Amino acid sequence: MAKRKKYIQRALVIILVLIGVNIVAAYLHGRWDLTAEKRYTLTGSTKQLLRQLNSPVEIEVFLKGDYPASFKQLAQSTRELLDEFREYGKQNIRFTFINPGQGLSDSARMKFFGELTDHGIMPFNMQVQGDANDSYSQKLIFPGALVRYKGKTIGVNLLKNQGGQDPLQSMNNSEALLEYQFANAISKLQDEKKPLVGYMLGHGESLGAEVYDALTTLQSNYGLDTLTLQSVPAIPHDFDILLFAKPAAAFSDQDKLKIDQFVMNGGKILWFIDEANASMDSLHQRPEFLAFDQGLNLEDLLFRYGVRINQDLVQDLQCDVVPLVVGNVGNRPQIQPVPFPYFPMLTPTGAHPIVKNMDMVLSRFVSSLDTVRTEGVKKTILLTTSRSSRKVRIPAQVSWDIVKAKPNVREYRERNIPAAVLLEGHFTSLFRNRLDQATMTDFQRVSGRPFRETADTVNKMIVVSDGDLIANAVSRKEGPLQMGINEFNPGFAFANKEFFLNCLEYLSGKSGIMESRNKELTLRLLDAEKIRKEKTKWQVICFLVPIGLVLLFAMVFQFVRQRKFSQSL
Repeated sequence: MAKRKKYIQRALVIILVLIGVNIVAAYLHGRWDLTAEKRYTLTGSTKQLLRQLNSPVEIEVFLKGDYPASFKQLAQSTRELLDEFREYGKQNIRFTFINPGQGLSDSARMKFFGELTDHGIMPFNMQVQGDANDSYSQKLIFPGALVRYKGKTIGVNLLKNQGGQDPLQSMNNSEALLEYQFANAISKLQDEKKPLVGYMLGHGESLGAEVYDALTTLQSNYGLDTLTLQSVPAIPHDFDILLFAKPAAAFSDQDKLKIDQFVMNGGKILWFIDEANASMDSLHQRPEFLAFDQGLNLEDLLFRYGVRINQDLVQDLQCDVVPLVVGNVGNRPQIQPVPFPYFPMLTPTGAHPIVKNMDMVLSRFVSSLDTVRTEGVKKTILLTTSRSSRKVRIPAQVSWDIVKAKPNVREYRERNIPAAVLLEGHFTSLFRNRLDQATMTDFQRVSGRPFRETADTVNKMIVVSDGDLIANAVSRKEGPLQMGINEFNPGFAFANKEFFLNCLEYLSGKSGIMESRNKELTLRLLDAEKIRKEKTKWQVICFLVPIGLVLLFAMVFQFVRQRKFSQSL
């Protein structure tokens, strides 16, 4: 009786301990990330963002349904990330996975798909095998999510379709960017006041259809206003970032003084500059044209900040295509897309958050950049050409003849020519020790700020030597396209828009959130060649070893049993 009572007491103690452990675990628990690349560890800025939420964030993920294994893996990674978000955001993070359009009529489904596209979630046309082995059908899926916060909604694309890359690596990069995608969306929804971007006019910049996508992108993510530099005595303090998009007329010293003092007082600038006057419009009008220096008169200003745009044009064997008439059949011309070396596909370089895990960027008539020694200014190259490129000094004759003959590979020996650079540090004024006291006093009076010969805080700007990088093609049927799409090859969008947005986000001060773009997931794949050669060996091992272990265990068990009972007898 006493023994039974003792067992009951032990059982009760164990039950009480288990109940206590579960209660404590509900309030106090830890998580250990044992992966080498810290796959499940959020950055400090993301944790802080989630802890500071004061209202629920509703997230709808459209990755539920009968998808291939790669998309199921993306869905699983998204779920694991949002579970991690909920660890820090608590009840303010709510998410669901849904099958988009399920249960809706055809008309309602198409309307819903249109709403997703309006929020920037791009569809993906997936090929699905039918019941018969040789039958295939197309299925439209939307690998994205809608994030809602305080009545505002933003779309998130979860699939980073990177052309020319292995599909598994592309999906792996998509998983690596999940934290940034969601954290950036939540950060944007939290912004009560958007940074104000000034689209600069007065030097031949365009406001037409060719910059429609750039302007709508700015309006969707930032405050936007135009500013004619010659019409104001100084750049207003309200602007956070100035955007110079392909100026075509010379800047006066007074213009440069206004820009310079904007920078000295902490203003950020994003430059997209064409050093030469080259354009496809000129080539469409005649078979050749002369590209020459536009004479923007910005050389001294940019040189003082730490960069020089060279008077040349870059040719690259890694380039996009243009249509060329190669013959006639009957009375109809035969048009064929051919590589055009003046359209380099620029490669993101380094591990900076602006370009990390980003696809190639399409450029047109780009010039080379050189960084110059400038005390206190750090230079980071963002975009370069490929390993097979060259420079052509201007003035230069640009002709269709370059695409009619096979290029001589030996002439394209230069590699990784810079085309975009980030400058960060304490900039020095171009007008240091150049103005008299009366001029400085007068400028201080009209600007409301003191004239500064050096910046008292760390500032940053980005210089891109291609004004067309943020321009969009205009289709006769569809109108303005997305930047980074060649109207003659519309099946793929380059990362121009992503690069544009990343530059703006970095300049606007969201560098903390952008740290999560540096996350890199290691893709651990089996050796396909080794699998092919050793397939039979491993099949035999996997079949025989488990059976052998079971038999060995049975023999040992039988031996121990016989020995035990023989001793008892």
